[in-house]
Amino acid sequence: MKFRFFSAGLAGIGFILAALLPVQSYAQEGPQTQSGDSVAKPKKPADDTPPPEEQPIPSEFKKPKDIPKDTPTFRSNATTVNVDVSVVDDRGHFIPGIGQEKFRVFEDGVPQQISQFGHSEAPMTICMVIEFSGRFQAFWSYGWQETLMASYGFLETLKADDNVAVVAFDMRPTILSDFSPDKRRAEEAMARLRLPGFSESNIFDALTDMADRMTGIEGRKAILVIASGVDTFSKITFDTARKSLQESGVPIYSISILQIARMMAEARGMSGPADLTFLQADNEMRTFAKETGGMSFFPRFPGEYPAIFRQIEDSLRNQYSLAYHPTNTAHDGRFRRIKVELVNPDNNEPLKVVNEKNKPIKYQIIAKAGYKAPREVE
Repeated sequence: MKFRFFSAGLAGIGFILAALLPVQSYAQEGPQTQSGDSVAKPKKPADDTPPPEEQPIPSEFKKPKDIPKDTPTFRSNATTVNVDVSVVDDRGHFIPGIGQEKFRVFEDGVPQQISQFGHSEAPMTICMVIEFSGRFQAFWSYGWQETLMASYGFLETLKADDNVAVVAFDMRPTILSDFSPDKRRAEEAMARLRLPGFSESNIFDALTDMADRMTGIEGRKAILVIASGVDTFSKITFDTARKSLQESGVPIYSISILQIARMMAEARGMSGPADLTFLQADNEMRTFAKETGGMSFFPRFPGEYPAIFRQIEDSLRNQYSLAYHPTNTAHDGRFRRIKVELVNPDNNEPLKVVNEKNKPIKYQIIAKAGYKAPREVE
């Protein structure tokens, strides 16, 4: 059963606001998965030591002594870095028609030579990571309604060849449906989001786990996280999560819920120390999105959601694909920062973009913050 809250789902905001922020716990087990534990690749077990016959050869045998001295050896230092870039105007609309000669790519401040360039529309592979805890998603609370409004609303914008998976998290992430172009599977998965199981919302653990699972997926991929952003009990810290997400190469698109409720609570004089927790959560969600090449949104009115979904679609489906061979060929496993700029090739000044009326418009360049260099192969 679909929930279409854009027109009627928020009619009772004033009535249900009282059930908004108090921490609540339930004796329910929460949403249970009906599919295998996948989302692109299995999670490593707690004890990931392979059996003896599959264990790697010890490093002291990397150069067997019985190899003849005149045997030729080969080593490849070739590395290609792929960067997906979105250029959007101040309304979040994709700006087409920008040529390769206008892009400049820097790695740790050093200019790079673009070796491949293209622009295309491609299907999306999206993992929807949805916060569903007793803290903010109590049954029929405003947080519950807004979470479902955002989740079902985004699902309806996907096209037939897009793949989507649904993951809910509280204390731990639960895979409700694996990647599939069949949107009915995602709808059936979200239909189980009724009674939350725990009051914890461990967003750091959930995001890093899903990003790690998706690293091997080819093509246009992203995580859409719909959450308050408040982390209560994760095993890892914000800095650890930030570094892990940077290295994963999976863009994070975040939609922060409860902005409307916070605004209404503030108007009623209900603001307090909890505001600092939410402000910190907003900053963390914004950081995750910016440094992975995604976008962050903080809707304050229900009418903002359709425009947000369009911006996410434009950013993901329409991108410029750049590739270069880094001048730094060291295989040291270090994080390399990437910066993409648009310049006028005639004078090397920042590119000025104009609209159909020849008036200058502001634009934003969205690209990942960097990548982790490979390590030397032993």
